[in-house]
Amino acid sequence: MMAKVALVTGSSRGIGKATALRLAKEGYDIVINYARSKKAALETAGEIEALGRKVLVVKANVGDVEKIKGMFEEIDQVFDRLDILVSNAASGVQRPIMELEESHWNWTMNINSKALLFCAQEAAKRMEKNGGGKIVSISSLGAIRYLENYTTVGVSKAAVEALTRYLAVELSEKNIVVNAVSGGAVDTEALKSFPNREELLAEARAKTPAGKMVEIDDIVDTVMFLVSEKASMIRGQTIIVDGGISLLV
Repeated sequence: MMAKVALVTGSSRGIGKATALRLAKEGYDIVINYARSKKAALETAGEIEALGRKVLVVKANVGDVEKIKGMFEEIDQVFDRLDILVSNAASGVQRPIMELEESHWNWTMNINSKALLFCAQEAAKRMEKNGGGKIVSISSLGAIRYLENYTTVGVSKAAVEALTRYLAVELSEKNIVVNAVSGGAVDTEALKSFPNREELLAEARAKTPAGKMVEIDDIVDTVMFLVSEKASMIRGQTIIVDGGISLLV
């Protein structure tokens, strides 16, 4: 029996890394994808191998469709199958609206939104051969709420949530289940790029109805539920994991 294979984009650190490790613990062989942090990607790969799983590390900027196709060719050569795609890689320029330039828009939309479409296309071709699969994308509350300096990222995540609905319907005939997870503020590496990081974290700690901040594991738990058979009738949904903070007006 061949081991099942999971690709997690942007999995050298943060939520992506935690998801890859959890999938490895569940018995999946793993494809680690990174754009810049090679050292971190190799460290993550080592941790996965220590769990007794096979791992392939692929450098690819998922904002570039040619790079996506190249990544999937590497997956074909090493594993020749794919069962799960977690579209987690994200980037973005954080500026007030009047300071945004076209290059900021294109960069953010390509890595955060376009990547999901073209990774899902390639993944679906492989999943169909094995009778189905699961796709989970990672969104954020900025898709449905205003966050300061977050315009390009928020809009790109809104596109991710809309695309999740379209993919869910059209890929259902291939027995592919597609959903998204949207998190409140989680203290990851990515948050270090936020100019207003400290205020964001302080606000999240003070205001979250659950009485504590969302942790990386809270997001990963939800991803793991969505890729399990238990969630097979949940399709095209964005599950919000935020301790209730988005409910406050």
